[in-house]
Amino acid sequence: MKEVPWFEHETGDLTPAEQEFAAVLAARASAWPVDPLSTVLLPARHTPYGEMLAYLDIGDPERNRGVLTIGAHFDGRTVRADRLHNQNFTLPDIPTEFTFTTAGNPTETAIRTAIWFEAILARPLIRCEWLHEGKVYALRYEYADNGRGLSEGFETPLAPPELQERLAAEGVDRGRGRIDRAGLGEPGRVVHVRGVKTTQ
Repeated sequence: MKEVPWFEHETGDLTPAEQEFAAVLAARASAWPVDPLSTVLLPARHTPYGEMLAYLDIGDPERNRGVLTIGAHFDGRTVRADRLHNQNFTLPDIPTEFTFTTAGNPTETAIRTAIWFEAILARPLIRCEWLHEGKVYALRYEYADNGRGLSEGFETPLAPPELQERLAAEGVDRGRGRIDRAGLGEPGRVVHVRGVKTTQ
C-alpha cells in the first residue's frame, strides 16, 4: 500500500516559498501522533483568500469523530493561524485561545508553525461521557488543563426519561440549543483521547 505523505500536495501548484514552507512542515509532521490523511495543504490558487492553507483535523479515532480543525494561512512571509471553520477553513472573526501569528522566511515560519501545531496536539484532550443503561447519551470533548469545551453531542432517545422531560421543558433538546456540562452533572466516564495525560 502506498504511504500517504503529510500535507500532501502537487509541487507544481506552489511557489518556491510555499514549497519550502510545506517541506519543513511535512518533515516535522512525520513525528506527530496523527494520521497523514488528517493533514491537508491547499495551494493559494485553490483558496478563496489567495493564501496557502495548511490545516489539521484533530479527531477521536475511537469514535471516528472530528473534534477540532486548526490551520495556518501563509502568504509567503506571514502566518496567521487559529481554530478554523470546519467547512470553509476561514479564520475566526474574533481570535480564539489558539491564535498564532509569525513572520519571516519560509523555513523559520514553518518551524514556528509546526511548534504551534505540536503544542496543541500535546494538550490533554478528554472525552466526557454520560451513560444511561450502558449507552452514551451525551458526550463532550474538552481540554483537561482548563475545562475548555470543543464539541459535544446529545442523543435524546438514549437519555434518562426524567432528563428528557426536563430538557424538553427548558427548550434545550436535540437541535434546539446546547446541552451544557453543568446541566448534566458529573460524567459517568472520562476517556483520555490524546495529548499529555494529566494526573487527576
